[in-house]
Amino acid sequence: MNRSHYCVIMAGGIGSRFWPLSRTKKPKQFLDILGTGRTLLQQTFDRLRKIFPVENIFIVTNEDYNNLVIKQLPEIKPNQVLLEPMRRNTAPCIAYANYKIQLEDPNAIIMVAPSDHIILKEHDFLDVVKKGLEFVTANDSLLTLGVQPDRPETGYGYIQINGDKAGVDLNSSIRKVKTFTEKPNQEMAELFLRSGDFYWNSGMFFWSLKSILEAFEIYLPEVNSLFKEGMDFYNTPGEADFIAKTYPNCRNISIDYGIMEKADNVHVLCSDFGWSDLGTWGSLYDALSKNADNNTISGSNVLTYNTQHCIINVPEDKLTVIQGLDDYIIVESDNILLICRKQDEQKIKNFVNDVKIEKGEDFV
Repeated sequence: MNRSHYCVIMAGGIGSRFWPLSRTKKPKQFLDILGTGRTLLQQTFDRLRKIFPVENIFIVTNEDYNNLVIKQLPEIKPNQVLLEPMRRNTAPCIAYANYKIQLEDPNAIIMVAPSDHIILKEHDFLDVVKKGLEFVTANDSLLTLGVQPDRPETGYGYIQINGDKAGVDLNSSIRKVKTFTEKPNQEMAELFLRSGDFYWNSGMFFWSLKSILEAFEIYLPEVNSLFKEGMDFYNTPGEADFIAKTYPNCRNISIDYGIMEKADNVHVLCSDFGWSDLGTWGSLYDALSKNADNNTISGSNVLTYNTQHCIINVPEDKLTVIQGLDDYIIVESDNILLICRKQDEQKIKNFVNDVKIEKGEDFV
């Protein structure tokens, strides 16, 4: 393993689209949502520790989840858990990690990865990670991982590649980025798929510490300067107080919007390793095995009649009888029952907001 290779795992989201299984007190990254015996965070850590030294893996999460991280990843030392007092999107958490890593190795090569994705072809994925690390070691580039789309997905962002292969010295799978596009409508997603020039934005990145610090100084100087001021506090008893004072003054902005869409040295590594961002119940349904009626069922006391294409997730001891549903989400957790058409799952966030207003924080 290369001791200059570092990994930042982002694990601070609340996973509201997986409500009611994912709740504020224990979001989806801390759940064994795939039934493997390991949570999504643990699976991400298990994969990446095969390439990165354990002591070089940092977890960025909300301060409310510190105990969950320590419990689920006992190999991690407390100073490897970066605690955010509030959610400020991905750019601030990456800026925070940059300066923590700089204290250890100014020549670091870094991968940034979410904590809650599915990787079905792990061997292929690890090969892609090695290729990404190799590229940013040799090039002053901000590299993002693009995934070959196999359907017109409207729930993902897209990356359009530049048709010109010139200037890319590794191989044709790494291309200059032409545009980033947020979640498209169905018609646009179908056009993207037909064109062959668009890849799903996986939210995984590679860069040298030098390259990302320069990008922050150019495109997000106000965010960069806030965290640069903490160099005397990181890894000391004063770190928590410094971060608590810094975050309220920090912009809520993503690394995509703040830097990746603006920089001129952005490349995409085009890949295919059985990826899903597991952002919705529908994406989980696609990833799980189905029975003869194309239902995925979690719960040992479920009886279905004339019910097809549903994802059903109920407690083991709950006797559940379902009749006459097609293409639905049926989930019960902690005395909350959700029944929603899969095609309307984007409305779950709205349901959660309504529940919070009308029924209180205890249910979210």
